Amino acid sequence: MKSEIKSKQNKRLFGILITTTSLLLIPLIAMVFTNEVKWTAFDFIIGAILLWGLSFSIEFTLRIVKTKKHKLMALLVIIFFFLLIWIELAVGIFGTPFAGN
Repeated sequence: MKSEIKSKQNKRLFGILITTTSLLLIPLIAMVFTNEVKWTAFDFIIGAILLWGLSFSIEFTLRIVKTKKHKLMALLVIIFFFLLIWIELAVGIFGTPFAGN
């Protein structure tokens, strides 16, 4: 039973890695077809850190937290902070020095 759970969790983790890495291909492909998307290597590194950080945080939460109520609350907090950081880097809603505007 435990080996089945571990196998399922490892498959889910592999799927998360593939999905998040695939999401980074979207701006890479867009850069080939349009001049509107201009990402540097640094942008891809930050995007990877953010997406993988979000993915691993969600995976860790799903593995560790036991009750559905606490899982939902933790996932909402994780997603909220991810969106705040992503928006700040993209358009600078708070005006921090690392804002994207």
